[in-house]
Amino acid sequence: MRTAEVTRNTLETQISVAINLDGTGVSRFNTGVPFLDHMMDQIARHGVIDIAIDAVGDLHIDAHHTVEDIGITLGQAFAKAIGDKKGVRRYGHAYVPLDEALSRVVLDLSGRPGLEYHVTFTRASIGDFDVDLFHEFFQGFINHAGVTLHIDNLRGNNAHHQAETIFKAFGRALRMAVEPDPRMGGVMPSTKGCL
Repeated sequence: MRTAEVTRNTLETQISVAINLDGTGVSRFNTGVPFLDHMMDQIARHGVIDIAIDAVGDLHIDAHHTVEDIGITLGQAFAKAIGDKKGVRRYGHAYVPLDEALSRVVLDLSGRPGLEYHVTFTRASIGDFDVDLFHEFFQGFINHAGVTLHIDNLRGNNAHHQAETIFKAFGRALRMAVEPDPRMGGVMPSTKGCL
């Protein structure tokens, strides 16, 4: 089982993440940021990855540090759980619609952090959640997971739908990339011999 537990403690946040890449999509979140919990549940459910996150952050200021540090800690846990990446598919992609909204996510477990984020939300917040923080979450994740990630919201009029299609597609692309490829036979999916 490819599992990991990581704890990150700073003056702004205290975060614990447990992840099982070979799970069944079971999730538990206690972050103090309900809309982020809803989006994280999409990753777990559609990625078929078990994720548990406990977070205490300086929410009296705003959610920025908490959301960013959850991305960082999840990225650290992912990197630890995936290990040397031998025998995995490496690449993943997904298109996900939700009513009028459509998003595409493509990723590479390259070992090189890179984010192309092309999302124009139709409003600045969903409830009291600042949509700018989604970029911070994904930036934190890729920096510590060593993932190249392309996110494109292709259309959408409803910001909630836009966000949900992004996170569902991210979960499905992640699932594809981490799956063992039986034809690889445990070989590193790179001509360099490492990722």
